[in-house]
Amino acid sequence: MPLDTQPATAPGTVVARRAPDAVLERSWRPGRELDVAAVLAPLRRGAGDPAVRRVGADHWWATRTPVGTGLLHLSPCPRDGAVRARAWGDGAEHLLDGVPVLLGDGDVDEGFVPRSHHARLVDAHRRHRGWRVLRTRAVLEATAGAAVEQVVTGVEAHRGWRRLLQRFGDAAPGAPSAPGGPAEGMRVPPSAAAWRAVPSWEWLQAGVEQRRSRVVQTAARAADGLERTLLLPPERVEAALRSLPGVGVWTAAEVRQRAHGDPDAFSFADYHVAKDVTWALTGEVLDDDACAELLEPYRGHRYRVQRLLAMSGARRPRRGPRMTLPTHTPATSSGR
Repeated sequence: MPLDTQPATAPGTVVARRAPDAVLERSWRPGRELDVAAVLAPLRRGAGDPAVRRVGADHWWATRTPVGTGLLHLSPCPRDGAVRARAWGDGAEHLLDGVPVLLGDGDVDEGFVPRSHHARLVDAHRRHRGWRVLRTRAVLEATAGAAVEQVVTGVEAHRGWRRLLQRFGDAAPGAPSAPGGPAEGMRVPPSAAAWRAVPSWEWLQAGVEQRRSRVVQTAARAADGLERTLLLPPERVEAALRSLPGVGVWTAAEVRQRAHGDPDAFSFADYHVAKDVTWALTGEVLDDDACAELLEPYRGHRYRVQRLLAMSGARRPRRGPRMTLPTHTPATSSGR
């Protein structure tokens, strides 16, 4: 299903505005073991991500919702098993309503049984019972972040993401973003209009060459269509995402993992993932095709396999010098 660019909100729609320092609070009890840090870990794009911060056991997330910007603060309470949530901004109520889904309440691992001869996976599943696949419902945000990370090292990608948010994102709403507060300096990722308006030289200053910046700006032009992929059946989401030029199997998987909460969105076409997963399961380093064959019995849960093994530290031994940071020049590509 190709994406369209029709606006999701009718012209003239009135959106109520909240006082910038007004806070809403809510408490949620998941009724099961929950590791908030593990669930939210994929949200953070490097230690300096201006949109995601962890302070002790508390987590802060600045994001853009269908009704405006918002800042969410989550504080686990192990004593009573609850998660206390506070939110600021026009998107506060949307964020609080979405806390259960964000923390994996919609993720069902029924039918996922690690095979006994995959000992590392059996152990990882046992040790990470509190992990579930998160679901942010923020598709443009996930697409922009994944596009910035295409075919570069994590150091490059995180540096570029940080600079772009600092330059073109909005200040996180709410009193905690005041000087000295735990969310000081946090930024909401740019709006679709702001992404479209980033000048070419600013992309280059952020270390993002034309091929990747074009993907972000193409996604920004199709922002409303992207968000409507949340309404599609899971089996149709990948094709819809990949209808965008520059979005390939890897980028679509990264988006589905975060925005859609898809437990089957394995990161094929990644430089490391298939090699690490095949080594963890078989002791051999194999390619994507062999990995796909190996994971076929886990279809429906292939990203679950990937994430559980990553959390357990199951990575193949690395030998030889580290890759150097490449020099990028403008190029064209069918997408990653």
